[in-house]
Amino acid sequence: MTATNATVTEPGQTEPAKGSARGLADGVRQLLGSNLRQYGMLGALILLALFFQIASGGKMLTPSNAQNILNGNSYVLILAIGMLFVIITGQIDLSVGSVAAVVGICTALSINFWNFPWWAGVLFGLFVGILIGAWQGSWLAFVGVPGFITTLAGMMLFRGLYQYVGKASSNPAPDEIRFIGGGYLPEWGPNTGLNNSTLLLGVVAFAIVVLLEFRRRARVAKAGGTAAPLWATVLRLVVIGVALGYLTWLFGSGRPGTSFPVTGLILVVLGLIYNFIANRTTIGRGVYAVGGNKAAAALTGVSVKRVYFLAMTNMAFLSAVAGIMFFGRSTSTGPSDGVGWELDAIAAVFIGGAAVSGGIGTVTGSLIGGLVMAVLNNGLYLMGVGSDMTQMIKGFVLLVAVAFDLYSKSQGKPSIIGAFTRGLSPKNVERELQGSAVQTGDAGNAIWALVGFLVFPVGIVLWALWNKTQPNNAKQARNGVIAALVIGAFVGVIAMFVALAQTTGLLS
Repeated sequence: MTATNATVTEPGQTEPAKGSARGLADGVRQLLGSNLRQYGMLGALILLALFFQIASGGKMLTPSNAQNILNGNSYVLILAIGMLFVIITGQIDLSVGSVAAVVGICTALSINFWNFPWWAGVLFGLFVGILIGAWQGSWLAFVGVPGFITTLAGMMLFRGLYQYVGKASSNPAPDEIRFIGGGYLPEWGPNTGLNNSTLLLGVVAFAIVVLLEFRRRARVAKAGGTAAPLWATVLRLVVIGVALGYLTWLFGSGRPGTSFPVTGLILVVLGLIYNFIANRTTIGRGVYAVGGNKAAAALTGVSVKRVYFLAMTNMAFLSAVAGIMFFGRSTSTGPSDGVGWELDAIAAVFIGGAAVSGGIGTVTGSLIGGLVMAVLNNGLYLMGVGSDMTQMIKGFVLLVAVAFDLYSKSQGKPSIIGAFTRGLSPKNVERELQGSAVQTGDAGNAIWALVGFLVFPVGIVLWALWNKTQPNNAKQARNGVIAALVIGAFVGVIAMFVALAQTTGLLS
């Protein structure tokens, strides 16, 4: 009898300690659902915006600045959606900027010189984009030329075509296309203190979120599963409602004549459509299958050539949409149209969590990654940082994001957020250390990783301080500092590769 009582009381003594850690981890999972990495990226975006709000003296989170961020970066975010599908298949597209420029000039010429109606000019531009995508997709899918080479050739070819067709001329955009690229939702109805179109959009968005959330719970219950606790669902909806309410106020309370941008509405619609395609359609799952294992996908009946062809064609179609939007925002064509867009789109996808090797990535994550880059770029501009330093910082952010992703996966962790959630439960960490999921490596790994991640940013900070305190130094001194930074960057990158190689066993 005494032994029985001891058996009963012993679990009672240890249960609170074990339950508290496990309960905290379970609570986080129930509150956030299965998209922990995306919520982590969203948290990073919020913290970044708050940082620049404080550092810029309150200039970041204003209605006009929020509208400018969305208007000025929607075309890059649309490119990121298409680039995501290309990268998931294990390919890359370097021609998106040149394709967008060609579509922009074709749209402008069809309207200004061929007397097309504005809507016919838009359709013509989209047709040109689809034609270019089919051409590049054919080289990849049916000839077998790798996507990197195909689109590198396309980048040069279509940039030259743009210069040949445009003749360095500036062609104005009609008012309708200017509205598509830089307009706002109209005002109507009674005076509510906010733009009524933006207010209606926020209410409809929250209603859809609530409907989808409870439909998901109903499906889980119907399938015999256990849905998340009601408190977690209600709390999540409250948080989402507060966020949507703040965004509705932010975009709807600007100066008269402004509201939620039309480009933002186009972006939201495309994001919802492509999120559905990625998660709910056969072709979307085929894209992930080909990126995960091309041979296995072919054995299961997935047409690899068809997936490649559609991914490249879709990328060019979205490049055409982005080119037309930018044509409207800039009000005319120009020689710098599309320059560097492919780099911004690729950076947004990788920062959003896509894998370099393909097979992993989400539409939502890519959009959040693009917004991180947009907020970073805008915040540095508000703080008066020059374009040279801005480019260096953006490049470093991309490098660190991909390096952390690679390092986490080499340790047996799917993501940094996954590591964080596992860290909430000491038992899980103990099991991983005892098993083979985590490779301990040697002591040199931590040193190399520390060197790799600190050499470059420390050099940037020192250069920024030197440039601010001694702006009139000789040109030779500045060149010397730049040379030192280049060497530091090189050493840092080499150090990170050494750390990864040691961890994965390549330098055993």
